[in-house]
Amino acid sequence: MSQFAEPTTAPETVAEALARMDAIAETLPKRLKQCATFTRHHLHLIAVSTVSEMAQAADVAPSAFMRFCQAMGFSGYSDMQALFRTQFTSFRPDYDTRLAQLRPSVGADAGRLMMDFAESGHKSLLSLTGSVTSESMNGAAKAMAEARIVHLIGLRRAYAVAVNMAYYFGKLEVPCVLHASVGLQDLAPVICKDDVLFAITFAPFSEETIKLARRAANNGARVIGLTDSETCPLSSFADDVLLVRENEVGGFRALNGAITLSTALSVAVGAVKNTD
Repeated sequence: MSQFAEPTTAPETVAEALARMDAIAETLPKRLKQCATFTRHHLHLIAVSTVSEMAQAADVAPSAFMRFCQAMGFSGYSDMQALFRTQFTSFRPDYDTRLAQLRPSVGADAGRLMMDFAESGHKSLLSLTGSVTSESMNGAAKAMAEARIVHLIGLRRAYAVAVNMAYYFGKLEVPCVLHASVGLQDLAPVICKDDVLFAITFAPFSEETIKLARRAANNGARVIGLTDSETCPLSSFADDVLLVRENEVGGFRALNGAITLSTALSVAVGAVKNTD
């Protein structure tokens, strides 16, 4: 094994970072090599994970993962993350790749897979308290309760979250409109300054959702977002953004955190409205 020599400059592109990672992997000490192996197979996690989360997934201490980043030439994890965030969507594995990452016996052991997703969901729920504050939840609930109409938008995977909220708002008699892009109708003009738009989008982000949210903000409506990444475009103009990170199983992400948050928020809106 050749001796590892730490580089003096950081990679300037993702391609350069990957080339360097491949070049030094076999020369790294055991724990750093473990970091390199895990990172190389889970590039899509870098943009949306903390250094503690990456270290835990790689089964090393956070300090070891930080040393790995420095071995790559970065000043630290945030430096490496910033580079990978510029091309986040390129590292989401396709569904064939995700299936290949699952345990080989998954087809014959769906019960084991269910337990894996249950454990993953538990981790997602535990992370909620670290990413969403009571202040943000209370502010969102109050804004929605006082709104003339609450508009909900969540497309593709996020649609289940929006529908969940629409169901509860219907039962709690909270006026709401569920936007679903049916017939490609332009419904932005119906969102007024006395309304609230709750926009749900997960990386890679829905252009339709971002577009509607931006137009709603331009109309004077209050915009509140729900997403899984700090790089979400909603952050540049929304009044508040709730951050929910879902744990993964072989690249598949359930909606445990998002459904839990949206249910709690819907009930809170109903409670505030009833109190008023």
